[in-house]
Amino acid sequence: MNSLRGILGLIRKADQQFDFFHEKDRIMIGISGGKDSMLLAVALAKYSKFNCANFEIVPAILDLGFPGFDAEPIKEYLKSVGLDLKVVDSKEVYQILKSQQKEAKNLPCSICSRMKKAAINKVAKELGCNKVAFAHHGDDAVETLFMNEIFGGRIATFQPKMYLERSGIEFIRPLILVHEKQIIQCCKEEGIPAFPSHCPNDNKTMRKEMKDLLNDLYKKYPSAKDNFFTMLENYSKEQLYYSDLFYKVERKDLSFKPVILEKDSRKEHEIRSKLNKENYDDDLSRYLIYKKNKVIGVLALIIEKEKVTIVDLLLLKDSDTTRKYLLKEIERYFSHAKNPLTVEIYHSDKDDFYKSFGYKKARKSGLFKVLS
Repeated sequence: MNSLRGILGLIRKADQQFDFFHEKDRIMIGISGGKDSMLLAVALAKYSKFNCANFEIVPAILDLGFPGFDAEPIKEYLKSVGLDLKVVDSKEVYQILKSQQKEAKNLPCSICSRMKKAAINKVAKELGCNKVAFAHHGDDAVETLFMNEIFGGRIATFQPKMYLERSGIEFIRPLILVHEKQIIQCCKEEGIPAFPSHCPNDNKTMRKEMKDLLNDLYKKYPSAKDNFFTMLENYSKEQLYYSDLFYKVERKDLSFKPVILEKDSRKEHEIRSKLNKENYDDDLSRYLIYKKNKVIGVLALIIEKEKVTIVDLLLLKDSDTTRKYLLKEIERYFSHAKNPLTVEIYHSDKDDFYKSFGYKKARKSGLFKVLS
């Protein structure tokens, strides 16, 4: 009971930090049968009874069609703790994965992950749930961070919670502050069973390799585990190259600085205010325009697969010469990665200027140019 009490305390701490649970939430718990999801179901069943928010939980498991899958033992155990497991037929997933396997030894995990998320969204809607709780814990988050760094060239892990606009479903991870060793200990103390995975890739994944790598690291540097947990939320000490990124326009003393930091955002707001322009709430790629060390304007773009849309290119002191250099740099920079590339310009009051550089009037609004 001591381990379970500790985990409930960490769920409460995570709830206070990330605002997981609200009054009248109906939360689907994604069950796999493994120790993490079984512990999450038991813990949330108890947490819902003393938490101030009155929420309901609905455990559900996907039958993905893997050979040997049997949900009955899982269903029987959850019934013994007062939970009714929903078993969802998603057998088509295994057939699709086999058809995509080709000559690889293992089934394609990335396709499986996307299909499972789509199925989970669909099931959550059918069950009348507004949230889905996953059993990912803190060690999973660190492993994901290292996988993204090593194989993806990016510093990223999954979020404690994520709202999906299209489906209206929010994903939450109540065990985000819990160590895997705490889950193992709690399952042992409480007699919470773990059922074998029937995934053909079980223990053959890159995540397993990452887990082994990190465990070797922790043996040599024991303090690393807690420090990695701290690192994931230690925003005040974050210091990476991107805070100093300036994309240079050669020989023109001009550069584009991505609006990433709070101080960049304040400068952007100041310039838009001076020019009597509203601030954007949209998910745009935004830049400050610098001449040497002085901010002279702002740029806002929508970047798509084969198209870049210039929503705003605003200068404190308008100059066709400066605008020309900036436009040419935007075209040059994005045409390296996208070919052909369509550049669109929204609602410009400088149509003649842009037409002189080959832009044509679009049917609906603005101007466009195709680069190849």
